Amino acid sequence: MAATSWEGRPRAVTLRREVRVIAKQQQRVRVNNLIRSPLVRLIDADGEQVGIVPLEQALAKAQNAGLDLVEVAPNADPPVCRVMDYGKYKYQQAKKAQEAKKKQSHTQLKEIKFRPKIADHDFEFKMRKVKAFLKERNRVKITVQFRGREIAYKEYGHKLLQRVVDELGDDVVVAAMPKQEGRFLHMVVAPK
Repeated sequence: MAATSWEGRPRAVTLRREVRVIAKQQQRVRVNNLIRSPLVRLIDADGEQVGIVPLEQALAKAQNAGLDLVEVAPNADPPVCRVMDYGKYKYQQAKKAQEAKKKQSHTQLKEIKFRPKIADHDFEFKMRKVKAFLKERNRVKITVQFRGREIAYKEYGHKLLQRVVDELGDDVVVAAMPKQEGRFLHMVVAPK
């Protein structure tokens, strides 16, 4: 029989849950009475270093200023603590994270499928879609699908991919050269 915890769950599940809780606690910033180190390197509200002081003295300075004592570098020896408004600090950190997320470029991989014996109108229609995807700064995977005996004429697929690249011109870069995988011939193009 497997070892169980006092809750009746298997021991391994309980240990994983405890590890997750500990990991979440380590991510949190320690404030005021949650700081554990007896000595801290103190930075006052103006940003000037006070030096290494006992925790009680640092807490008293923060309380006199009407602010919080926040541990900003917990891995330093001794930990670096700063006198600041913790609510304002959390708000600024959230705003910075939001701005960083806004500035990230989100490129997606879109796919367009062609057949080796495609009509001119269908080719032009699909090329308009490819150009629209590239205009949106997305990468496009161009796939040529062979059915039945078409697989014997792979050169038609390579000619079709070359025609696509020629049609797109210098506005694109071939990110992945044509590659055969079973009945499919793939190529990826990206905007310059």
